[in-house]
Amino acid sequence: MKQLGIILVLAAVLTSCVPDLARRTAATNTPRSFPGITDTNAAAQIDWRAYYRDTMLAMLIDTAIAGNQELNIVGQEIRIASNEMNARAGEVLPSVEVGAGAELEKSSRYTRNGAVEDQLEAAPGTRFPEPLSNLTIGARVSWEVDIWRKLRNATDAAAARMLSSVQGMQYLRTQLVAELATSYYELEALDNLLHTLDTTIAIQQRALEIVQQQKLAAKATELAVKKFEAEVRRNEGRRFDILQRIIETENTINKLCGRYPQRVARKSDDFMRVTPDSLALGLPSQLLEQRPDVQQASYELKASELDIDVAKARFYPTLNILARFGYQAFSAQYIMPTPESMIFNLAGELIVPVLNRAAIVAAYDNAGARQIQAAYHYERTVLSAYVEVANQHAKVMNLANSVERKTRQVGALNQSIAIANDLFLNARADYMEVLMTQRDALDAKMELIETRLDQLRARVTLYRALGGGWK
Repeated sequence: MKQLGIILVLAAVLTSCVPDLARRTAATNTPRSFPGITDTNAAAQIDWRAYYRDTMLAMLIDTAIAGNQELNIVGQEIRIASNEMNARAGEVLPSVEVGAGAELEKSSRYTRNGAVEDQLEAAPGTRFPEPLSNLTIGARVSWEVDIWRKLRNATDAAAARMLSSVQGMQYLRTQLVAELATSYYELEALDNLLHTLDTTIAIQQRALEIVQQQKLAAKATELAVKKFEAEVRRNEGRRFDILQRIIETENTINKLCGRYPQRVARKSDDFMRVTPDSLALGLPSQLLEQRPDVQQASYELKASELDIDVAKARFYPTLNILARFGYQAFSAQYIMPTPESMIFNLAGELIVPVLNRAAIVAAYDNAGARQIQAAYHYERTVLSAYVEVANQHAKVMNLANSVERKTRQVGALNQSIAIANDLFLNARADYMEVLMTQRDALDAKMELIETRLDQLRARVTLYRALGGGWK
């Protein structure tokens, strides 16, 4: 008892020398609301199928969620993290091993073991055989008693990282849905650009034919004919650029869906007609629950805090309990008699790190540094989420106004084309006025389509920034 007391006092002295470690408490406060927004509902609470009401786009998203290789890779990472959590949980429980063994041994007659075996009987009237066999069946138990919650904290940390992996997959899913929706809208926009260009080429081709006829009637010059022809050829060249962009965008969509190139079905005719609904931002505090990347950072922070407790517990004594129980005999016929063939032992050991604790100190300090990193990462993620939502909301509002103004501009230019053509046919305007009017109208129409695409992109990004797309 005196020796045990000395050991316990020594352990208490050594474990009291745990170095201080700085931790950081992550700031979780956010502004009360977004600028100019008071609505508490958030668009992120809407399922993506209800948000993207285009049935063809919904089919593409379903295909991508099932077939995207990167998403499936992350799914296996969740499985790995879950197995790691189960492995950590198993370390808390005693380890029990059951087995049987056999060995054969011959001792030299001129050794202590050999001399003893020669003088003794293994059983009444039975001498030890030579060579001597040894048969054993039994169980062995080892258990590290989790006094300081080192093993349970490690299990909780692994569970937090598994949940972090789940949130990481959900965040990747929001990225995938947003990227697919953006590419789909780009494809529709390209179809509309191509249709606008083809319509303009047809108009210019007719104008070219008129000028050619006027030249034959000596009412126009060769210069006018070449100018109209050059404008037609210029737009025909632009047409091939758009066709290439359509091919590349379709291939991007197919890659996201995890399939080889094929035609992508879409409803391009509705691109300019559908009026986007207004988006509710909700409260900034809701981002902490709705955005998977914020939740992921939160779980990583929790895991890093538990890692500190695990590292700290390594400074404290470790209590191990070892036990063995079974039967042992030199022959199978003697192995079951009880208690003659029974064997067992029970032992406990208290291990205290005394010298060369540099590795433990270094691991403890690294755990503290990672906790501080995780706290800063969490704060940065929350801040980035808030700024992203504020920027995209402003962008959506401004682009809506821009689309409305550009629509009026296109209407005015369409009227100017008809006026310019009439004036040209009545010799009250020259061919350059007709060409410039047609070019301005074409550029305005294509700019309107691009602006509408930017508007839809911004809405997709805002929906993702709010945390939508994984439900």
